[in-house]
Amino acid sequence: MPIRWWGWGYEEIRYPLDKRPYFLPFLQDKLEVKAQPILPIPSPEEIELPPPRLTPEILEKISRIVGGNNISISHYERLSHAFGKSYTDLIRIRLKQVDAAPDAVVFPGEEEEISAILDLASLHRIAIIPFGGGTTVVGGVAPVLPEGFSGSICLDLRRMNRLLNLDEISRTATFEAGIMGPELEKTLNERGFTLGHFPQSFEFSSLGGWIATRSAGQKSTGYGKIEDMVISLRVVTPVGALDTPSVPASASGPSLKELLIGSEGVLGIITRATLRIHPLPERIEHLGIIFPSFPEGIEAIREMLQKGLRPATVRLSDPFETDASFALREVSHGIKETATRLVLSYLRKRGFIPGGSLLILGAEGEEKEVKRVVKECVSIAKKHGGLNLGRSVGESWYRERFLLPYLRDDLITWGVMVDTLETATLWNNLPKLYNSVREAIVKAIEETGSPAYVMCHISHCYPEGASLYYTFLGRQLWGREIEQWWHVKRAATEAILAGKGTLSHHHSVGLDHKPWLEKEHGKAGVEVLRTVKNLLDPCGIMNPGKLL
Repeated sequence: MPIRWWGWGYEEIRYPLDKRPYFLPFLQDKLEVKAQPILPIPSPEEIELPPPRLTPEILEKISRIVGGNNISISHYERLSHAFGKSYTDLIRIRLKQVDAAPDAVVFPGEEEEISAILDLASLHRIAIIPFGGGTTVVGGVAPVLPEGFSGSICLDLRRMNRLLNLDEISRTATFEAGIMGPELEKTLNERGFTLGHFPQSFEFSSLGGWIATRSAGQKSTGYGKIEDMVISLRVVTPVGALDTPSVPASASGPSLKELLIGSEGVLGIITRATLRIHPLPERIEHLGIIFPSFPEGIEAIREMLQKGLRPATVRLSDPFETDASFALREVSHGIKETATRLVLSYLRKRGFIPGGSLLILGAEGEEKEVKRVVKECVSIAKKHGGLNLGRSVGESWYRERFLLPYLRDDLITWGVMVDTLETATLWNNLPKLYNSVREAIVKAIEETGSPAYVMCHISHCYPEGASLYYTFLGRQLWGREIEQWWHVKRAATEAILAGKGTLSHHHSVGLDHKPWLEKEHGKAGVEVLRTVKNLLDPCGIMNPGKLL
């Protein structure tokens, strides 16, 4: 199935709003917008790109390295590798304002080819932008070209997608970094294993991208983030390859592995990684639990985690996201719909809606252990006022967990500013940070002359704290769409840092968070990173403009 160059996912898939009759009235009520095309989708030919700058001689040298079929300067390849999937990326496409694109897209198949291209790029001052699935939402693959560079090359690693080794005794697997999520998981499943890493971008993102950005999956509470899964990795830099040892732990000084994970392509190209894998679960169970309030749900989750329970998925929606979830519910017919209406009526009478908070709880593993975890978590939830809604709510979320990003494309077409941002903090600070960031976003949107709808969920939970993931909506400020977004982004980021949250829990830094990196790490910390970059990339060719 063809993938959308202008938006999210497969061209033929749309979020099925025809089965969800309550959502459009909900949107109209909150934002005063209609489902009418405001920002149409252009054709690729309508977007003008600057001409390629690389000379025929350079292109011929690259062709000799990778083969003529593995280099492209076509309009479509350059355009589709010119941006990620951030709100501003997608708006620039709609406005036909794609001001920069890589001069060539190259598809290496071996590490030796990458090394040769980096040598050539260092010699001729050509920027190198690593590309996995292109799902970054913070500008991580934008072709930034500093002064003095002769051009840029996007290195798309999709050909480097092999399983190199699977060690059933140690439960590790070594993959090339260009492998995409579904292919990686299918390969493991066929051998009885899983990685357990399922970010929202799972279908369209790569192993190398996950590692480069410190990605988190929807099951991270049980399996951990990607950095918890990486045993070792290999990175090809302009001055040579770096390998970290495949050992369970090491005290050989500061961790080089931790420095390379999250490096966003500014130090080199991640080419392979050895990962911690798990047996396929005997049982997977998801259920919905609704709490009278967000604080009661937070306390229940904290108690679960601090008592040593490790459900795979923990996702607690605040009242605003809970209301939106009910507005997005699929309406069926007959007995099932009658039962749903009775449940909703009961929840209203009990005071759970509006104002309640919905928890999606998922557990997986050995059958006996899943039953124990679910039983104990439900017991804790009940102690904090939670009501078990059963499996149908949880299973509905699980079935559609990769569908929601498709709705964003329609919202943008209808003139809606819609984006997400995330942070993390300790439990004792979480309620305060939640409120201050939400208030900052609401205020910033309203300052642009639009109504605001801001929702949040807690996910990626730890015994010490959790991530806060916000989704915000407003009416686009026509003619100033990107300026409007930056106004909101700045306000939210300043509130996060002032409130002692992290700059990013799993979206990484890229271009969008770069102005605030020193506030998180301090001047000395940023200088450490800069010094390492200067050593490994003395010509500054690796993904310039990102992170640092």
